Amino acid sequence: MRKVLLPSLIIIAASLLVIRIFYLQIVDDSFKLKSENNAIKKKYDYPERGYIYDRHGKLLVANQASYDIMVIPRDIKETLNIPEFCALLDITREEYDKRIAKAKVYSPRLPSVFLAQLNKNEFAAFQEKIRKYEGFYFQKRSLRDYEVDYGANIFGSIVQVTEGLIAKNPYYNSGDLIGKQGVEESYEHILRGIKGVKYVQKDKYNREIGSYKEGRYDTIAVAGEDINLTIDAELQKYGEELMINKRGGIVAIEPKTGEILALVTAPSYDPGILVGRQRSKNYTLLYHDSIAKPLYDRGLLAEYPPGSPFKILTGLVALQEGVINEQTTFMCHHGFSYGRGRFMKCHGFGPHQLHNGIYNSCNTYFAQSYMLTINKYKDPAKAVDVWSDHVKSFGLGQFMGYDLPIGKKGNIPTSKTYKKIYPNGGWRSTTIVSNAIGQGEVLMTPIQLANMMATVANQGYYYTPHIIKKIEGKKIDAKFTTKHVTTIDQKYFPPVISGLFDVYNKGTAYALRVEGIDICGKTGTAENYAKIDGVRTKLKDHSIFVAFAPKDNPKIAIAVMIENGGFGATVAGPIASLMIEKYLRKKITRNDLEIRVLNKSLLSEYAKVGGLTAASAIESTPKDSVMRAKIVKPKVEVKNIPVDTTKEN
Repeated sequence: MRKVLLPSLIIIAASLLVIRIFYLQIVDDSFKLKSENNAIKKKYDYPERGYIYDRHGKLLVANQASYDIMVIPRDIKETLNIPEFCALLDITREEYDKRIAKAKVYSPRLPSVFLAQLNKNEFAAFQEKIRKYEGFYFQKRSLRDYEVDYGANIFGSIVQVTEGLIAKNPYYNSGDLIGKQGVEESYEHILRGIKGVKYVQKDKYNREIGSYKEGRYDTIAVAGEDINLTIDAELQKYGEELMINKRGGIVAIEPKTGEILALVTAPSYDPGILVGRQRSKNYTLLYHDSIAKPLYDRGLLAEYPPGSPFKILTGLVALQEGVINEQTTFMCHHGFSYGRGRFMKCHGFGPHQLHNGIYNSCNTYFAQSYMLTINKYKDPAKAVDVWSDHVKSFGLGQFMGYDLPIGKKGNIPTSKTYKKIYPNGGWRSTTIVSNAIGQGEVLMTPIQLANMMATVANQGYYYTPHIIKKIEGKKIDAKFTTKHVTTIDQKYFPPVISGLFDVYNKGTAYALRVEGIDICGKTGTAENYAKIDGVRTKLKDHSIFVAFAPKDNPKIAIAVMIENGGFGATVAGPIASLMIEKYLRKKITRNDLEIRVLNKSLLSEYAKVGGLTAASAIESTPKDSVMRAKIVKPKVEVKNIPVDTTKEN
């Protein structure tokens, strides 16, 4: 039996192998399509990318036809008239040689992009003579066609895939386009669609002779899905207009849903300049502007000490911890003494309770409230962690989970923070009291500030901010409809909101009222220092303002941060009031504020940092930011320190 078993196994194994080889070579031809088969050529049919609309259905981003000149290096004939070819495509011989060398590195036998993104006019001349240039052919694609000249930071752009990505993701091939930044990156898998593939058979002379296997393996392209953003296009446009000749960010959120209504960064640029053959040149100009940083989304990435707006959370935590109530009173004598000879300045004077402490922005009141919170616990480390947990429940000190690919955590200190700073211990409430007024180790981004105000407007809960409103035929991620509840009881929010309402009626934003709209807000200021050529230099303070409206059933929460803008009510405050009225009424009645903001230029302040004069600081509008003059700028290191010692915090 043993003598028969081994030969039988060998015969069975050999038979199975023969059958498999027969199946692969005769019956199943699909393996041929996966190899570099010289007799079969893949032709891709690229689908239209999904359109992008705003929350009201306004078309923001569509598509336009584009053509890539593709090359297969081994198919190029020696008889190619290179000078004529270069003249036709408006490139130099040096550029030609460089592109061919790059294509050979990728693969001598596979197609790769020789010259990308020709428009119809550029392509027309080449199309007439394409048969003369063997080894070259064209691939039709669709590029973005921007219907608006704003929102560049929201949309992102589309770029050619890198070789590294091709190696990781088999869907992409050389020359394919992919979303980069903004919603183009976040929703790439939705917007891109699915490529179609046609297999074409060639003869021994490399001529196409028809479909392989009568098109059995061909696939049809599937267009990308359209998406609606939460953005209000008119509000976004208006925000960018108000920010001309300024630097900073505006973030507006619908409190009841977490939908982002506007996401403004300044300076910005027309998204259309990053389309077509000029993309690389324009991107380089934007990228190397290390002073204005038009590619830097200040609304999502800029971390600042929040200053006075943070007092809102200081008061809420103190109420929750039971160390104060609405009637708790602290005397302010233009500040107060604490620690060993230390004195915190304040513009206030006399008795302050929660209500007037908010609308007068009294440093004394909130510093005392903070110290009571910390001193409630015997161990300051435990106390700071309790305080930190309350504050973090507003979405601070962590990535917020929104659907855009960039962001910063900000910083909410914990006991670990101070154990690192003070390894020998000895720190206590007086050591870290600056946290109370948004100084110390506290850092927040504009979108975190806006979400904080949305949470206050909702009296204790928020939805993760997001920019997607609708995807055709699909549901948005469930995390954007999940309610996040803070650790602060709902009953403590109304008295704080009452104080914020009187910031407009009695306090620092009195001049920014809009008749018929009940706005709740808070001004803030952050000191601004820069090291210019090694010298620490005091610059104009940053202007901060947060608000929501209406007071009852809020529809919009907003945060505005203006670099070098001065007091919170000087530039940031008027912008917030105008944005709120624009959204709620679709028109402006405070024309005086609008004229003031539109005419306000801070270029002279920025010129101090860049070593320029106001006349040479060329960055006036989003469209001309890529036309900036080439100027040598000194090395600058900027630091932002909040201050609440001015008459208007």
